[in-house]
Amino acid sequence: MKIVIEGAGEVGSHLAKMLSAEGGEITVIDDDEARIAHIGSTADVVAILSECSCIETYRRVGVPKADLFISVNPHKIQSVNMISAAIAKQLGAKKVIARISSEEYLSAANKAVLSNLGIDLMFFPEKIASDEIIDMLRDTASTESMDFASGKLRLAVFKIDDETSPILDMNVIEIARSIAELDPKAGFRIIAISRKGETIIPRSETKIKWGDHLYIISIREGIDLIARFFGKSNNVISKVMILGGSEVGEMTAMRLSGMKLDSVKIIDINKQRCRELSEILPDEVDVVNGDGRNSDFLLEEGLKECDAFIAVAGDDEVNILACVVARKFGVERVIAQVENLEYVSLADEMGVDAVINKKLITASRIFKFTLGDKVRFVRYMRGTDAEVMEYTVAPGSPITKHQLMDLDFPADAIIGGVIRGSESFIAVGNTHIEPYDRVAVFALPSATKAVDRFFK
Repeated sequence: MKIVIEGAGEVGSHLAKMLSAEGGEITVIDDDEARIAHIGSTADVVAILSECSCIETYRRVGVPKADLFISVNPHKIQSVNMISAAIAKQLGAKKVIARISSEEYLSAANKAVLSNLGIDLMFFPEKIASDEIIDMLRDTASTESMDFASGKLRLAVFKIDDETSPILDMNVIEIARSIAELDPKAGFRIIAISRKGETIIPRSETKIKWGDHLYIISIREGIDLIARFFGKSNNVISKVMILGGSEVGEMTAMRLSGMKLDSVKIIDINKQRCRELSEILPDEVDVVNGDGRNSDFLLEEGLKECDAFIAVAGDDEVNILACVVARKFGVERVIAQVENLEYVSLADEMGVDAVINKKLITASRIFKFTLGDKVRFVRYMRGTDAEVMEYTVAPGSPITKHQLMDLDFPADAIIGGVIRGSESFIAVGNTHIEPYDRVAVFALPSATKAVDRFFK
């Protein structure tokens, strides 16, 4: 697959490394010599120094024959990315994607206009990050969750961090039997375990250890029972403190202001930014100028009374340490934006409930385009290098030939659940996948290509 990426900033560089690992022919264009030198030395790509939206360069690097063109110029006005994507489409690129930096372009009317220019996908990482934070505040029992088919199936991640948890040292089959005794209809499956940086595809005899993250797929009716069995519960969020007046912080505060909470407070160290936030945000949001690195200051601002603390300042270390302080003073839900992927596991080890990473969010949206129309979406799950994919099964594809137990399905992947019409169920050994089923698959990178072949 031939892919051209314009923009070698954080997002572009991460995409280039990820997509080159999949074996694609990747070209990266950027007008910054240092960024081009860096990506050329760290990823298996062709790195080209050139001005943005340069038609001559596009022709020279093969944009007219590209399967995918991605415009993610860093620190540029949003029109540059849209113009670049539109030019690439006119030159012949099959699919084009542009990063944007305003919600204005996501309205139905404006999306239609830009679609007429040939832009197949627009993504706004900061908005997606804010949306995920809101989801995490609504579902506090798990560290991360996602729905398939409007919630008919749900994937949730539970951290086993209570030394009195009833499931410690139980194996997978024992957990399944115990929950079945409570409710035979609470269908679920443990599809993966993240343990000390390693992702395990579990077998029946795999035992649960303290500190494990369990990736569970369940029918909608079973998820609450499973959470309670794991010793988890959803807490009502009424008081929220946000550290950082970034775009993510601003959008999150704006969304929370309409949710009728008792209080929403946003803190930023920059006075000018606080003035801007005071003018932008509704009166329901309390804007405070101060240093979030100072725990005494946070306590004075009511940290102990908060149900949730969200750190989205521009510094990963500040975000992580502020969340550690919040946890120390009893805040139930702490969420940190962490852009350095090496810090994600560190944040978890230090007690951060959930981590937001814009690069992973973006990668999930874009990776779908490399797998074709049979995949409804792809998502990377934090804490693991695995991907969750929802396939729509084509008639005659290999996955439909036999029961799952009789297929040579990759060992580093697992089919979690199936949606068939209005019915949803958990996949087991004797499940026979049928044409037009929607299938939720959890796969390690080593298995992605092999899994994809089963659905061709």
